[in-house]
Amino acid sequence: MQLPDVPLKTRKLVARVSDIITRRAARLAAAAIVAILQKIGCDGTLCGSTQVRTMRGVRRRTVVAIEGGLFEGYSVFREYLNEALVEILGEEIAATVSLRVMEEGSGTGAALLAAAYSSARQKNSE
Repeated sequence: MQLPDVPLKTRKLVARVSDIITRRAARLAAAAIVAILQKIGCDGTLCGSTQVRTMRGVRRRTVVAIEGGLFEGYSVFREYLNEALVEILGEEIAATVSLRVMEEGSGTGAALLAAAYSSARQKNSE
């Protein structure tokens, strides 16, 4: 950043604040992922339930596609995201959730969203 003569104490403070922000961002992302898993019934509870999450029935793997350089390029963010998923879901269910980087995710995501919307409209019109 070409900032001359920055004291060590200031650099440590900036590093600590950056870490706090990274952890918070990962926890927010994990909460969003869990909300979607809960909505589609892949979080080990019935949708809207406040019961303790426990594995029910056949153990199925859920793959969550993630687009973005932050997840792929910043291992600390990925670590915090996985940590938050375990904290929210519990170890047993979190082990069934696989986070994968999706190449060209923006275009593919838009296409999947359009297809899902089109499918939903067709079902509603029938």
